[in-house]
Amino acid sequence: MSLKRGLNLPLLLFYGVGNILGAGIYVLVGEVASVAGYLAPLSFVISAFIAGLTGITYIELASRFPVSAGEAVYVDEAFHIRRLSIAVGLMVCASGIISAAVLAKGFVGYMQLFTGFPGELVVVLLLGALCLVAIAGITESVSIAALFTIFEIAGLLLILWVCRDALFSIPEKAPVFAVSMKTYAWSGVMAGAFLSFFAFIGFEDMVNVVEEVKNPQKTLPKAIILSLIICSLLYFFIALAAVLQVDPVSLAKDGAPLATVYQAATGNEPVFIGILGLFAIVNGILIQIIMVSRILYGMAEKKWLPRFLGKVNNRFHTPGNATLLTVIIIVILALILPLISLASLTSMVVLSIFALVNFSLLFLKARNPDPVGINKVPPSIPVLGLMASLILIMMSFSLF
Repeated sequence: MSLKRGLNLPLLLFYGVGNILGAGIYVLVGEVASVAGYLAPLSFVISAFIAGLTGITYIELASRFPVSAGEAVYVDEAFHIRRLSIAVGLMVCASGIISAAVLAKGFVGYMQLFTGFPGELVVVLLLGALCLVAIAGITESVSIAALFTIFEIAGLLLILWVCRDALFSIPEKAPVFAVSMKTYAWSGVMAGAFLSFFAFIGFEDMVNVVEEVKNPQKTLPKAIILSLIICSLLYFFIALAAVLQVDPVSLAKDGAPLATVYQAATGNEPVFIGILGLFAIVNGILIQIIMVSRILYGMAEKKWLPRFLGKVNNRFHTPGNATLLTVIIIVILALILPLISLASLTSMVVLSIFALVNFSLLFLKARNPDPVGINKVPPSIPVLGLMASLILIMMSFSLF
């Protein structure tokens, strides 16, 4: 039984934007500011550049191999080393699972604005509900994600609006930025880039639902590029507004950083932005669940994992067993590991995957440089993507 092609460009774009936005800015902007200071916006720019290079690499690879379990398939086609391919597929699953666990912890932080429910109970109930939604169907799940993405963007635009006076104060704050350049220098900026890279994780998930995309050769490239541009602009201005409105040290102390920014800008209780933050985080978790379950399904279809993970639900035409296993692991991680450790681990895993993906495209281009009927990118793109990923990985060892 095959998967249903129900995703057009608007839905896929909302899927990508919602995944990227829900994966970081509502949760980690304070942590980035704690290491990069007033230069946090620059950290987001560097992360956007690195993510963008690999995003373009994904466009050609997804065009060459339009199947689920994308990264694992790309590595397998390039090197024909089955164990390496399986390892990459599991690394991608791990990144999605750990990312969802980070967001589940972020959900608890925003939830504490409204209730004193135990964090463990909140995590279990939230993930249980999202498991049922993900099993119900890809179109239904992504439609809900698209709605939540609208709430996410609304929340970020609200932050920019209430911080408009702070944004217009940039000329007055120029000395502060100059001091930050001396205090934090490039070590702090790169530390912030490593952490903020977590916030860009998500665009690559679009290739793992390619079997459910209408006209993927045209739809997928547009969705990847547009989602990265939209999120990069939002991230830069949100990070800029945040450090202009609240000093970086104070920003890092709160589990709901954008709620702190809103309260500082308006003097009001951050009820509305807290609600929007909850929607944003839920959206990010839901999309990670969808992504991981599709990779497990695709790997099971290739007989790389047990066949029961490739079973498609007869009623909803979704990989039910893979979805259930994904959620169980997310619950366990969210209950036992701290947020910052999870975020750093996710960035390291994803950067390693990006390095392998860029390397794979170089091998494939050397073997078959001009395939017919696919979206091709210049060889310089995977070269730069590989180098940028490796540099950030190497720098992270000295930064943390």
